[in-house]
Amino acid sequence: MLRIAIQTKGRLHEESMELLSKVGIKLTSGKRKLLTQAKNFPCEVLFLRDDDIPEAVADGVADLGIVGENEYLEKQKDAAVEKRLGYSKCRMSLAIPKGEDYVDIKWFNGKKIATSYPVILDKYLTENNVKADIHEISGSVEVAPGIGLSDGIFDIVSSGGTLVSNGLKEVAVALESEALLIKTPVLSEEKQEILNELIFRIEAALLCEGKKYLMLNAPTENVDKITEILPGIKSPTVLPLAEEGWTSVHTVIEEKVFWNIVGDLKANGAEGILILPIGKMVM
Repeated sequence: MLRIAIQTKGRLHEESMELLSKVGIKLTSGKRKLLTQAKNFPCEVLFLRDDDIPEAVADGVADLGIVGENEYLEKQKDAAVEKRLGYSKCRMSLAIPKGEDYVDIKWFNGKKIATSYPVILDKYLTENNVKADIHEISGSVEVAPGIGLSDGIFDIVSSGGTLVSNGLKEVAVALESEALLIKTPVLSEEKQEILNELIFRIEAALLCEGKKYLMLNAPTENVDKITEILPGIKSPTVLPLAEEGWTSVHTVIEEKVFWNIVGDLKANGAEGILILPIGKMVM
């Protein structure tokens, strides 16, 4: 049985649980359970603090872990990245009081920076030839400049609302972070087979993210023009309709491009355009 470590609460927890649901894994119910077993897949989920997950996976307490890239890089534990999951995206940024004049990263030379991520920050400053005093704190890093504890901060930024509410402005992005699936150094052959099946399911679920199934009818004489417009994954499926001179075209497109192409489709005679959700997609 495969053991997967997942964050106890928060956005990463919610999105990770949603992913397990998408890949057909049903967990036994129960609040505040440290360990819960799947009903229909040979795995169990261990709920941990996010900063404990890299160590748990490296030590073999868990076979896999879903963790933010920021925590993975900060802890520097012996666990391999099995797959980038593409959700729970955020950035690690430097921020300073909004009234300060800022030109470039050299502003931080000789300054004190408060952070909960000293390892990532030190690497970034070294790469940019900046020498600053890193002050490691836990908790609400963003209040540090306001109480005179530091000149700036280095922390996770999602929307930026927390920075604004504390009178700060984001000035440099050091890292773009997302959820990672990490693996313990050694897996048995049996567990590796289970992992292979899990990865297959995850890829099928992630592949359809942001994509829609598009169907339309068009005059047969315009099909070549229609297929040139459609930015599908592969060549569209083209099927003749019962009505002579008309054809049905099916394809998968990125949802974000639909409104950019629908006018051209209609201009070339497309009718009955349908956009449908995709649950899973296997390539």
